[in-house]
Amino acid sequence: MALNSAFFAAVRLSLFSGAMNQTQVDSLNAISHAWEQYGDGDTRKLAYILATAHHETGAFKWLHEIWGPTAAQKRYEGRADLGNNQPGDGKRYMGRGFVQLTGRRNYADWSKRTGLDLLKEPDLVTQPAVAARILVQGSMLGTFTGKKLADYVRFTDMRRVINGTDKAALIAGYAEKFLAALKAGAAAEPAPAPPAAPANPNADAIREQIKIIRAGLDALEAAL
Repeated sequence: MALNSAFFAAVRLSLFSGAMNQTQVDSLNAISHAWEQYGDGDTRKLAYILATAHHETGAFKWLHEIWGPTAAQKRYEGRADLGNNQPGDGKRYMGRGFVQLTGRRNYADWSKRTGLDLLKEPDLVTQPAVAARILVQGSMLGTFTGKKLADYVRFTDMRRVINGTDKAALIAGYAEKFLAALKAGAAAEPAPAPPAAPANPNADAIREQIKIIRAGLDALEAAL
């Protein structure tokens, strides 16, 4: 669904402290466009997807991890569950994009899905259109943890689609605010115009008959 001014007015106040930059606006629009292609129309799912991106990127400030390396980042190296089986994979396939895609396995998977060589050029994941597709389609299909959004109803449970229960309540709070903004945007949309009456394929013939009848009446009236 397209995001309108009413949506942005709502999230600007509820999630961005009254001010948004162009990168934030563009990021939300990119996710909206991806949702139109890969989503299912369920506004609650879209709200959670937006909340996920908001959390994972620090309100759309960072599309890749800030590398230290920290102790946690050092543990990326050699991790079998991430598919990091070559020296340097930990840093090479650090978290990127709106969902912080991490690990050789995930980069290989999304190379196949997108047709892009993300293994060779992992920074492509930071491009908004690519990042948005991975976020939306991955959440819908369950490519990150094996769990997909359709498996859950509550926002707090939907966190399992991305990362277990880490920060589940916090991100659920973001989702509620995004959902309220999406509803505000939908309420502000003008009502659709009623469908036009179908054209009568015999309209021209009927008009000609009316002209003939009128002419006949005029002649009859003149003869009286």
